[in-house]
This record gives sequence, structure tokens and C-alpha cells, in this order.
Amino acid sequence: MTTFLNKPAQPVSEAPQLLDGQAAHPDQQGVIQLTTLPKHVAIIMDGNGRWAQLRGLPRLKGHRAGTDNLRRVIDVFSQYNIKCLTLYAFSTENWARPRAEVDGLLRILSDVIDRESAALRDRGVKLRHLGTLDGISSGIRERVRKALEITKDNSAMIVSIAFNYGGRAEILDAVRRIVAEGLRPEDIDEAVLSRHLYTAGLPDPDLVIRTGGEMRLSNFLLWQSAYSEYYSTPTFWPDFGKEDIDKALLAYSQRERRYGGLSGHKPDSEE
Repeated sequence: MTTFLNKPAQPVSEAPQLLDGQAAHPDQQGVIQLTTLPKHVAIIMDGNGRWAQLRGLPRLKGHRAGTDNLRRVIDVFSQYNIKCLTLYAFSTENWARPRAEVDGLLRILSDVIDRESAALRDRGVKLRHLGTLDGISSGIRERVRKALEITKDNSAMIVSIAFNYGGRAEILDAVRRIVAEGLRPEDIDEAVLSRHLYTAGLPDPDLVIRTGGEMRLSNFLLWQSAYSEYYSTPTFWPDFGKEDIDKALLAYSQRERRYGGLSGHKPDSEE
């Protein structure tokens, strides 16, 4: 997986720079014209707590600011006609955080579902949940199911929320379902496993973005991101906006994806 560490943010007045030093100028809507765009972008939304601490605020204030940024980010990717966007909201490992923070995160999640699901429906967004609802309160489970139901027929954009999600657990769940179906070992291939993952029916992510400056996947889409391009920015998630997205997409457009092969060659599954 290719790694790119973003440079410090440029002033808003400057256009993002191409590798040869030329500027990439946006159109009248502020959308940069790029020759190559990802079909599926996945984001590890990191840095909420550090964002709050830098401002002398409780960590939950950072999580609240992070959820307030969701609509803005979805809108920008929609302008670029990105068809699939996956957001890592809450991992299976996050249960190990202090109880007060976990309870606060779950309250914020409930508020966001109530606030945003109807608006996303009206804008043609289809919501998907990646992960398990086991151990989640009945109130949140019902909110998630309602949000999925009211957006299920939309097709303008698919926004998947990885909540109570872990990449290793996803693979284990897939293997268990395959075993339960009684498939013979010789009948199991990559396509079979992919069909049993939470992301079944979605293309693998072309680009994985991590905010907050860290350089790890944190158990996110481990199977699906085998050949994803990786982009890390020091910008904390609550501040992650259009300029950061422009830079990430520009960096992606300048990559040559080889899929382990030679320049200009893609495996049959990618052609």
C-alpha cells in the first residue's frame, strides 16, 4: 500500500500544487478538474479528542465537532461524484475507552442519526451499516434500522458507516458464515469471501484517508484495502474540509496503481 504524508496545509488562497509545480485550478463550483478519481473513498476519522484538548475542551466536545463535520465532507465528495464513501465511526476496540466517553459517543451517534438521516435521504444518499449491532442498545439499533430503511432505494451516493466495526471480526464472521453454509474448501476463493463480508456488493476502496496524522489502518477494511492508496493528513477530523479533500484527491490522481504488477497493467478483476 502506497503511503503519502500530506504537507502542512497551504493558505486557502493558494491552489493545490501538482507534482511538477503547476497549480490545479478549480472550476466555478470550486471543484478541481482531475483526470482520475476514486470510485470508493474510505476515511479513518481521527483526531477529535486531540482537537478538543488543544482548545481546552472535553474530549466529547471534539467528538461532537467531528459529527458536525459529516455533512460538509459528504457534500464535497458528492460534488466530485464519488459514488461510495465509507466512514470509520466506532471500532470494536473503542469499547475499551473510559465508560463516560463511550456513553457520550453513543449519545452523539443517536443524535446524528436523528438529525441527518432524513436530510441524506432527501439528497439521494443510501446509508449502509458496516459492523454488528450486537450489544448495542435497542434504541440505537432501531434508529440505525430506520435510517437504512428510509434510504434503501437511493442511488446517488452510498455512504457506509463503520460502527461497532473491526476488520478482523469482519473476516472471522465471513469465515463462520461460509462454514455454516457447508461450502467445500475447493469452492472457496476470494470472491466467495468478499461476498460474505459486511461490504458485500461494494467496490473495494480505491483511496483510504486518515486524518490526525497517524500512519496505521487501525483494523479498518483489512481485506478490502489490500491495494488501496493510502493518504494521511495531519488535519484533525473536525477541521477536515474541502481544501484537505482537494489535496487528497489530487495526490490520488497522481499515483500509478500497479496492483503488484508492471506499470500500466491491472489484474483481470480490475479491468
